[in-house]
Parts: sequence; structure tokens; C-alpha cells
Amino acid sequence: MQNTLGDLNNHLFAQLERLSDEDLKGEQLSEEIERAKAVTTVANQIISNGSLVLQAQRFHTEYKSKDLRKPRMLEG
Repeated sequence: MQNTLGDLNNHLFAQLERLSDEDLKGEQLSEEIERAKAVTTVANQIISNGSLVLQAQRFHTEYKSKDLRKPRMLEG
């Protein structure tokens, strides 16, 4: 399984659509809100991770030398 930031974006919009369902009321709405909070927490971590990888890539590009190795996460 390989997910992309585009996939994350699609999941976030799908979650937004579920939250916009006017038929959700009471306990069902509360459960969807809790699910949305969990999705948001995970999404924020994924975005932070992507940002860190991008910063590492910029650093690698700027200070590239024969002795500087890319972190494994940036390979492949």
C-alpha cells in the first residue's frame, strides 16, 4: 500500500462530506465528530512528516557532497 498526499487530501474531503451530512444527529454525529478528530490528528502527523522530509531534501541539495548521505527515508 502506497499512499500520497493526494490520497490524504481525498480522505480529508470525504471526512468533510460525512460531517456535512444533515441526516447525522445525536450519537451518530458525535461519533463522526470523534472520527474527524482522529483523522485530523493523523493527517497533521503525516503533513509534519512530509514537511520534515522536504526540509531534509533541501538541506541535502544545498550541502550536497560526496560524504553526505541521504537519510533512508528520502531514498526509494
